[in-house]
Amino acid sequence: MSVRKRSWTNSKGQEKTAWIVDYPDAKGVRRQKTFSKKKEADAFAATATIEVREGTHVTDRETVTVAAAGKLWIATSEAAGLERSTVEAYKQRLDLHITPFIGAEKLSKITVPVVRAFADTVRGEGRSSAMVKKALTALGAILSDAQERGLCTRNAVKEMSRRRNGSEKRSKQLLQPGVDIPTPDEIRAFLGILDGRWRPILLTAVFSGLRSSELRGLRWQDVDFAKATISVRQRSDKWGEVGATKSHSSQRTLPVPPVVVNTLKGWKLACPPGELVFPNGRGNPESHANVVNRGLNLAMKKAGLGYTGLHVLRHFYASWLINPKEAGGLGLDMKTVQARMGHSSIVVTADVYSHLFPRKDDGKEMADAAAFLMV
Repeated sequence: MSVRKRSWTNSKGQEKTAWIVDYPDAKGVRRQKTFSKKKEADAFAATATIEVREGTHVTDRETVTVAAAGKLWIATSEAAGLERSTVEAYKQRLDLHITPFIGAEKLSKITVPVVRAFADTVRGEGRSSAMVKKALTALGAILSDAQERGLCTRNAVKEMSRRRNGSEKRSKQLLQPGVDIPTPDEIRAFLGILDGRWRPILLTAVFSGLRSSELRGLRWQDVDFAKATISVRQRSDKWGEVGATKSHSSQRTLPVPPVVVNTLKGWKLACPPGELVFPNGRGNPESHANVVNRGLNLAMKKAGLGYTGLHVLRHFYASWLINPKEAGGLGLDMKTVQARMGHSSIVVTADVYSHLFPRKDDGKEMADAAAFLMV
């Protein structure tokens, strides 16, 4: 592998200089790559030498664009059997937030500075910080899939992530009562104005913590009035298709208070016929948009509250399980909270809600423990 300088005079009489890396690729085919600066040529030569030796080198001619790699990533996701909603979300990120800005670039050109510039561009186009992060995650997944296919040798998104130390990363914002989670007084006001067809489903959400899809897929056979329990066995996706729960741990049986039992008994006499507890007028699963826009958001507005999104009721349910009894909660331990929430791992529960668990008097406990050891 050699790095040599080339000089020439263009048609305007201007002297030009470039640096050429001349090397055989992993298949023994002679390749040339031109750079404007010697340090760039030297850096490429050093990297290419290792890649050729390890058999991982991919030339510009053998790679594809980000847009093409993105389509291959979508195909991989579909072949893996990912949920329809997940694949649709991936397609939206690719079509709306990646392809318009970096889709024409070859994978071999995607370096850390290019990724950083991409993030700045997407942010400058008005995308939220959350969407910028999702776009970067999707780009990283595209590059990983391309690496497995032998279309590129590096994942600049992962490289950028590794370069940032902990002090440079913003700490994850913790959910705060009164900001992200309704307080007991706010829920009391919310429940006080619920009426009509939306009262049963929203009240059930408050006291069961069911996800939107689980509520909309709930069947009457899964409601046990005698035992005062609700069992989660299926769910309805955003297209109204009923299927399996999000995960095995999502299948659970929850105790519910008398107010839920009595409300559902009355609702069963009035709701459209069929097996679903919360159907639309035709007996099919109610849409998520209707529950949120016509039910939750209007009720929140009437109660003078600014919360949006059905997940805030799930957050309240978790806080209600965690809060001590003297504060109006159930005072449950983290493992029980995980089971009630249907989380796949207790790590999920801890990451989201651990800061809500009441802390003991560590100072007194430490003093008592030290005193026990003293002679």
